[in-house]
Formats: sequence, structure tokens, C-alpha cells
Amino acid sequence: MGKILRETGKPSSSTASPASSSAPATTSSTSVTETVRGSHHFKITGYSLSKGIGIGKYVASDTFSVGGYDWAIYFYPDGKSVEDNATYVSLFIALASDGTDVRALFELTLLDQSGKERHKVHSHFERTLESGPYTLKYRGSMWGYKRFFKRTALETSDYLKDDCLSVNCSVGVVRSHTEGPRIYSIGIPPSNIGEQFGQLLESGRGTDVSFEVNGEIFAAHKLVLAARSPVFRAQLFGPMKDQNTDSVMQTDGFDYLKESCPSVLTELLEYVARFTEHSDLMFKHRNDVLLDGSDINGRRVKQRLYNN
Repeated sequence: MGKILRETGKPSSSTASPASSSAPATTSSTSVTETVRGSHHFKITGYSLSKGIGIGKYVASDTFSVGGYDWAIYFYPDGKSVEDNATYVSLFIALASDGTDVRALFELTLLDQSGKERHKVHSHFERTLESGPYTLKYRGSMWGYKRFFKRTALETSDYLKDDCLSVNCSVGVVRSHTEGPRIYSIGIPPSNIGEQFGQLLESGRGTDVSFEVNGEIFAAHKLVLAARSPVFRAQLFGPMKDQNTDSVMQTDGFDYLKESCPSVLTELLEYVARFTEHSDLMFKHRNDVLLDGSDINGRRVKQRLYNN
């Protein structure tokens, strides 16, 4: 018979320790830089009424969130710079929430409303930037164009329709993080398998055998019966299923049956064993096998097995 030995002694001085003989530990990590991207559509109605608002004054979109920050689009009908003397309209994207050194990519698009899709696009995306993403230092920092479009050209273009302008703005906030080895944990289920087996039996899911006792049908699972009873194990999966009565008498289930209920269950087992061949045929045709016997109180019990 084998033994399990546990070594508790210290290694001898002539034996190299695991630390000295093993290779040095190697770890790794990865720095990931990516953009969190979002967009906003801003429609400016009543353009002609906004003219004359004043240089450096703007109409603003509602704020929208991208990458954990709030943003807004600022449109200057009379331009942003005094030196341009309202010759141009200005368009900017502004950081509208608190933030320090927020790095981002931007795209401002003035939509062609004629259907020709000749949009006016200024974009950081899909191209290499020599200086990298734009950095906004604080709340209110902006990126855009003071001379976005000459006013006289804008007012005769397909970008202006029904006194309205349409602007799309895309923002890609640049974020970096470091990824190390991922450790996955698997939750250990509670020790309530008995309750789960009870729920399985009550639901009737997966049942593959039935008993009829005094006209009442009870559904069950073969595997559970076989796991809990050597008699059922022999009857459903063992020699009682595939071999003759001399084989049945030699099973552990038969011995267990004789010891536990010799007066009734032994008789029942012998009866079943005598008709094993007939029972197999009936199982294949989904017919009933009727087993007549008495319980330990001498009452007659009618049992019927169904193989589903």
C-alpha cells in the first residue's frame, strides 16, 4: 500500500537551494496610449441675426463629455481678434471643465448643406502630427481657428442654408495607462449542493427516470440515484443492466440489499434480475416494467420504472 511522505527536514549544505539554482524572476508590463473619442453636432440658426454681436463674443453649444472632460464649441460671428476687424468668423473647441494638461486630438467640420459633401474639415485624426496631440492647460483653453472662414465667402456658400450653419466636432482625449499581468479570480460556490439538487428535482429539468407508487408519478435523475444507492447503480449502469442473474447476485448492491432489507428488497432484486433481458427490451421501446413486492410493513407497493 502506498504512503504519502512529507519532507520536513532542512536540505543539507551540499544541496543547492531553489533560489540559487533557479533562473531569475522575469516580469513584464505594457504602457498603452490610446484615445477616447466622441463627437457633437452643433446647429447655428439665425446666423444673420448673430452678426454684430461684437468681436471676441461667441455663441456656444451645449457642453458634452468625452474622456471624462466637458467640452463646448464656440462660434464667433464677428471673429475673435480685433485686428481682423470682423472679416472672418472664428470657430473653436474649448475645455469646459477643470483639467490640467489635457492632451487631445480635434476635428472641426463645417458641413456642406447642398448635398455635394464638400465639407470644410480641419482634423488631427488620420494623420501624423509632428508635435503630437494638442495640450490644453486649464479650463477655458481652446483649439481652433481665428480665421476659420471669410465672412463674405461664407454668406454666399453652400455651408449657409436657410440662415443656418451646421458644425460637427470630434474630440479624442489621449490617455495612457500601464498594464501588468492580469490575475483572474474564480468565485468559490457555497456549500449548498444539496439545496441545488433539491431545486433540480423540483424543477424536473433533466429527469430521465420515473417511479409510480400507488398511482403517483415521481421523476428522478439516474445519475443521482446511482451516486446515492449501490442498488440503483447496479440496476441502471452496472451488471444488472447488461448481465444475467448469476452476475447480479455477485454485485455489491445485492449484498447491500441483503443486509439492509433482506425480507423485501432481496426478493424484489431477484425478481428484477430474473427479468433483466425482458426489462432491457421494454426499456428500448419505452414501455413500463411492473415490479410487484411488499414494503417492510407488509403492504403491497406497485412500482413502475420509466426510461425517458
